[in-house]
Amino acid sequence: MGAVAALVTVQTNLTIAIATGMVGRFGPAAIAGYGTGSRVEYLLVPLVFGLGGPLVAMVGTNIGAGQRDRALRAAWIGAAIATGLTEVIGLGAAAVPHAWLSLFDTDPAMLDAGARYLHAVGPLYGLFGLGMALYFASQGAGRLLWPLLANLTRLVIAAGGGWLALRWSGDLSNVFLALGVALVAFGLINTGAVARGAWFGPIGWPWPGRPGKALRTESGSCAASGDDGVA
Repeated sequence: MGAVAALVTVQTNLTIAIATGMVGRFGPAAIAGYGTGSRVEYLLVPLVFGLGGPLVAMVGTNIGAGQRDRALRAAWIGAAIATGLTEVIGLGAAAVPHAWLSLFDTDPAMLDAGARYLHAVGPLYGLFGLGMALYFASQGAGRLLWPLLANLTRLVIAAGGGWLALRWSGDLSNVFLALGVALVAFGLINTGAVARGAWFGPIGWPWPGRPGKALRTESGSCAASGDDGVA
């Protein structure tokens, strides 16, 4: 699982590296603007980690105790808090981008590029926080396939969409729009996977209304739950 988590981190950094390469076609000021703007996303990571770290423990503990509903409740509450915090920051950055960007430079071209990025992506940072929180919760559940696929989808959309934006329009704002769509996909895929039971379906946990489903015990043996309530 640690290797998968590391791969998710590599994908995230690769996404930003590819985006930087595409933005670089518009000159050094554009790179500076995008780089400064995207630092806001990096600053959100430790914020969400502050919630995600406890989520790993709470989700894992409750799943180990057989408390599936409680594990999901903890995950959704943590994800809601992360979404709210990151969305507020993103909206603030989009509303007054120069308040952040001017801390680093006052070059008009740099400020313009950075403002375009934050206008396009900032309002979607809530979905980034949502996806990251559920990624941490999924670590506690021991189910990282969907977060990995969600981050891979983000990478593909950012790279492919950005390339198409360059090829068809040559407009920097459209490149940033592709990055925003990639964030939306990341958040929604993680949310949909957890909501549709990606944590529990494959591992033999009983679903409501389905008696006789195998329940895996800590020793690795399976007991069948019947209608008479005897496991």
